[in-house]
Amino acid sequence: MWVLGLTGGIGSGKTTVSDLFAAHGITVVDADVIARHIMDPGSAALDAVKAHFGQAALQADGTLNRAWLRARVFSDPAEKQWLNQLTHPLIRQEILAQLHSAQSPYVILSAPLLVENKLTELCDRVLVVDVSEDTQRTRTLQRDKVTRHTTKDQVEQIMAAQATRQQRLDAADDVINNDGDIALLPAQVAALHARYLTLAHDQRRDA
Repeated sequence: MWVLGLTGGIGSGKTTVSDLFAAHGITVVDADVIARHIMDPGSAALDAVKAHFGQAALQADGTLNRAWLRARVFSDPAEKQWLNQLTHPLIRQEILAQLHSAQSPYVILSAPLLVENKLTELCDRVLVVDVSEDTQRTRTLQRDKVTRHTTKDQVEQIMAAQATRQQRLDAADDVINNDGDIALLPAQVAALHARYLTLAHDQRRDA
């Protein structure tokens, strides 16, 4: 299966872009969705988090208190490392399973930490959704002010934990600049989709 890696920093519009590819019938394996599901109630990962961090890591209904955990790990590098060691192998295992089961002409691996976690090694090509750092800050705060109550300091911590803009661009084969009007995205995605169909077809032909 021909795999396109899709990444971008927080607030870049990566999910909007992946949704546009999905509208063309392309399977999207989303590392963020997988990361959330491995913490479902009753999972071994959630039990480990509770044992390590205590009851504060859970909501009253027994689900993960994501806001609390995010604030905790971004303020303590050792706790972040512990959590990564727990979750990354589980996430990678599920990513591989979903990539292998995909039935579309090619498959997208969407991951905000594609570069940092070396998931690029699973990809035939990498597409980066690029925006300025100021745009990242503005869009994240606008997006999260109602649902997640993300503070400016938390946004800075998240950005600092991700690859730099230049590191993402250095890893890119293709770039979508999303600093402008999102109405420009569908045409860019359509053109790239046509190109990826050709590349995937050529790979199958040469296999």
